[in-house]
Order: sequence, then C-alpha cells, then structure tokens
Amino acid sequence: MTKADNMLSILWMLRSGKRMTAKQLAEELEIHVRTVYRCIDSLCASGVPIVADSGPNGGYRILSRFADSPLVFDPEEQKGLIHASVFAREAGYPHSEALERAMDKLRRYANEKQLDHLERHGGGLSVIYPPIDGKHRALLQVLEEATGQGRTLEMEYDRGRGEGSSKRRFDPYGIVYWKGSWYTVGHCAYRGELRSFRVDRIVRLGETEARFERPEGFSAKDFLLGNLLPGSQGAAELETVRITAQEQVLNELCRHWLFGHALTERRPEEAVFLLERSTLLTYVPYFLMPYGTALSIGSELLVRKMAEAGAKVTAHYEAMLAKLEQEKGD
Repeated sequence: MTKADNMLSILWMLRSGKRMTAKQLAEELEIHVRTVYRCIDSLCASGVPIVADSGPNGGYRILSRFADSPLVFDPEEQKGLIHASVFAREAGYPHSEALERAMDKLRRYANEKQLDHLERHGGGLSVIYPPIDGKHRALLQVLEEATGQGRTLEMEYDRGRGEGSSKRRFDPYGIVYWKGSWYTVGHCAYRGELRSFRVDRIVRLGETEARFERPEGFSAKDFLLGNLLPGSQGAAELETVRITAQEQVLNELCRHWLFGHALTERRPEEAVFLLERSTLLTYVPYFLMPYGTALSIGSELLVRKMAEAGAKVTAHYEAMLAKLEQEKGD
C-alpha cells in the first residue's frame, strides 16, 4: 500500500476508540514498525490529535472529539455506500474496482455488529443490467480520465450500419449512463459539431497531446436526452394522445422511457401524452399492441395506425396458419 493508504488505515483503526501499539498496527497492516512511526508523525502534522499513552496498557489513541467527527459513517450512510457500490459494479461504472477497494476498507475496520449490518444489506440488493465486458469498461476509464483532464482523444467508431469504422478526433465533455447503455458526449472534429456516441460501438481510443476546455455550464445529460427523446429537435410535429385504462396499466405504461418523458397530464385512470407524430406512425402502435383491449385511445391517427398494424399481424398469422394446415394435409 502507499503511504496515504497506510495513514488512512491507521486512522480508521485508531478511530475505533481502542489503544493500539505501533507493533500491533504494524502487524495488522503487515508493514514495518518504522513505517507506522512515520505515518503517525504525518497524521499528527496534519492535525490529527493522536495521543501516545505509556505503560502496560498504553498505546496510541485519538482524542474523542476527533473520533466523533463526521468521517465515521452512520449505519444508514454505510448502507447507502454499499448499495451504491452494487449499482456501480453492475452498471459497468469505470472505477467500480476503486469503489470496491473503498468498501473493503469500510468492512475491514468495521466492528462485528457493523460488519453484520453491511453484509445483510449488501446481500439484499440485486441489480440486473446488460453486462459490460472488460474492453468497454477500459474505454469508459479512458473517456472519464480524458473528460477530467480536458484531453482530446482519437476515436475509431463503428456506426453500426455495416459501413465499417471511421476515425475522428473527439473532445469528451462527459459520459452518461442511460437505459442500460453508456454514452459519451462531446465535440466531434469529423463533423465539426457536438455529438453523442455509444461506448459499445467504439472500436479504439487513443490519447493525443491536444487539450480542450469544456463549455461552461454544458450538460452531457441534457444534450443526450435532447437528441434521443421524441420531439426534442424543435421542428418535430407533435400529437396529443389521451389514453384511459386501469390505474395499474397506466402506471406500467408511464414507466416506459418514451411515454414517461412525454406525459403532460395524469389522473388515476387517464393519461395525456405529447408524442412525436412520426413515432405514432411507426413505433408506438406495435409497442401498445401487447396491451390488447386494455387501452382506450383518444387519437384518431393512433387508433387508425393500431388497426392497420393489427390487420398486418392478423394477416401474417392467418397465412402462417394456412401454410401449416396445408403441410399437415399433405
């Protein structure tokens, strides 16, 4: 461990309230006793009130006024931290390993009661996200570091349309996790404009010597949502859609990202959405089809497209059924 890690570890052990000798600290941390003395001196120099008591029951201790400072997490704060580490790990957070090391330190210096509390709550939360492999986790780390340092990257990107990959210089202004996928947002020199890119389509990233300044007040999240959500382009034609159904059905519908962001009014058994007209002609009818007759829709355009989509599905399966019956007869 580094000196900073040793100092923090000694601080945590002494904050438990018990006296510990330099030998005990050295054995616990598996370091030389002289290293303990140097760390104690550095902690005292930084303002930590460590007292050395002599005698048979002597050792180092920290004055109670410092031991009770906010650096010690209460049970609810500990639970929040361990749950956050679960979310981070499952979502592919680029520094989840560092967060796990921090949690290991928290567990290491917890007493038996605190450790039991952490284990019970840590094992009681599960998160299901699409898995992220080691390659894309490494790409996320490069993007995050470049974002913080203001360093321009050279990016090779697969546009996902069978056109092969393209190379460009890219200034990453931020990374965003949204709906099971990681995105990076920034200035693309290839297009000469702000762009968002899916991290799982990045083929390669390379550092350059060039630097950039992120625009003041820029929000990667707002930019991404502004490009992905219906009606975000300003010129899109919007349609008001009123849907009535049982409250539980509408609750489920509103949890979907498209309908949740388009919701303008909500009553227990009625919801009003402002949806982009193009989505009503393509995506929405097929998404609503599994709800069957549970919905009553107050948009003639959408009802007409639902009927057309339903007719296509019916024709498809009727033809399939006729083919199966013919094969059975033969």
